[in-house]
Amino acid sequence: MTSTLPTIKFLKQPTSEAWIEQAIAHLDTILLDHSHCERKAAGVALNLMFRYPAREKLVRMLTAIAREELEHFEQVNQRLEQRSIALGPLAAPPYGAGLSGQIRKQEPERLLDSLLVSGLIEARSHERLGLLGDRCPDAELAKFYRSLMASEARHYGVYWILATTYFDRALVVDRLEELSLVESELLAILHPEPRIHS
Repeated sequence: MTSTLPTIKFLKQPTSEAWIEQAIAHLDTILLDHSHCERKAAGVALNLMFRYPAREKLVRMLTAIAREELEHFEQVNQRLEQRSIALGPLAAPPYGAGLSGQIRKQEPERLLDSLLVSGLIEARSHERLGLLGDRCPDAELAKFYRSLMASEARHYGVYWILATTYFDRALVVDRLEELSLVESELLAILHPEPRIHS
C-alpha cells in the first residue's frame, strides 16, 4: 500500500479491548459473521456498479473489489466447513444500518456518502482483522486474518480514490470527518452479540 492511500487513521476511535475479548471468546460466531460481511461487501460493490454504470473508473475498480470479496467469502466458508459451523442467519448489529442511514438520498451526495461509508466499513474491517490476527489463539485462523488485512486496506483506498475522483477533495475530507464521527459513536457501546462490526 503506498503512502498516498489513506489508512485507518481516519477512524476516530480504536477498537476497544472489550471487543477483542468478546470476539476471542466467540470465534465461531465471529467467523460466521465474517462470512456475512464478505458477502455483503461484494453486494455493495455490485450495487454501486449497477447504480452508476456510466462511471467507468468506478465500474472497473469495483469489479475487482466484488471479485475479491467473493473470493474471501469462499475462503471464510471453507473455514466454517472445517470447523463444522453451518451457514445460517445472524441478527445484524446496528452498525451497518446506522452508517447506511447517514447516506443522503439525492445525487450527487448519495454517491459521495455511499463511497465514504463503504470506505469506513473497510477501514474498520482492516483494523479488526488485524487485531484478530494478532490475538486469536488459533494459529491457523490468526494467519488467515492477517492474510486479509492488506486487501481490506486496499479496498478502503479504492473507495477513497473513487470519492476524490468524482468530488472535490476538500468536500470529501469534510464529509469523511462527519461520517467517521458517526462511525465511532456507533461502536462506543459494545453490542451484546459478538460481530465483526459490533
